Amino acid sequence: MAHLLVVEDDPALRGALVRALRDKGHAVATAPSGMAGLDAAVTSPPDLIVLDLGLPDVDGGQVLRMLRAVSDVPVIVATARDEEPEMVALLESGADDYIVKPFGAAQLDARIKAVLRRLGPPEAEEPLRVGGLTVDPMSREVTLDGHSLDLTPREFDLLAHLARRPGQVVSRRELLAEVWQQPLGGADKTVDVHLSWLRRKLGETAQSPRYLHTVRTVGVKLMAPEAG
Repeated sequence: MAHLLVVEDDPALRGALVRALRDKGHAVATAPSGMAGLDAAVTSPPDLIVLDLGLPDVDGGQVLRMLRAVSDVPVIVATARDEEPEMVALLESGADDYIVKPFGAAQLDARIKAVLRRLGPPEAEEPLRVGGLTVDPMSREVTLDGHSLDLTPREFDLLAHLARRPGQVVSRRELLAEVWQQPLGGADKTVDVHLSWLRRKLGETAQSPRYLHTVRTVGVKLMAPEAG
């Protein structure tokens, strides 16, 4: 059972979410505004927050940024907005996932479980080495030629998944299913955006790759530069 905080101003939707999530076995607290949600998140930290964007006092995106200044609690943004630039901005601001309204209780429950599973304690695993790149699943640290890289949790998960399959082409569908826990598909742009961020931190570009190689219409593979 997860302890959830639902930040949603619409009473009818808030009540429906509470009933549905409790039916799924979760303990649910609620907040009707952004500031009330921030206060609840700090005073009684939940396992995960479901955060609406259209709040009456403070925009949900601003709530997310304020929350990230004081807490690393997982956040799933629930929104009717589906424009790609805004979704990218939310991910960069610290959202762990997002879900577009309208959505069903089963889909939200699956997203909650996926985020908590992904951020839970990892099983014992040896560091993964691909050329000068070392990915340590236990410490969640990455070094490149001896220098530490500062990756977001999702960037780390993406890189680790590829590092477990060095030299193999991994499809975007597999990445969405295994890293984003979206087995029914999702936006390929989500994968492309995170790959772009990873390339920048690895000191390469899609036009001049060293480690991350795109195979057009198929997927991407991670390989050591000397193996190319």
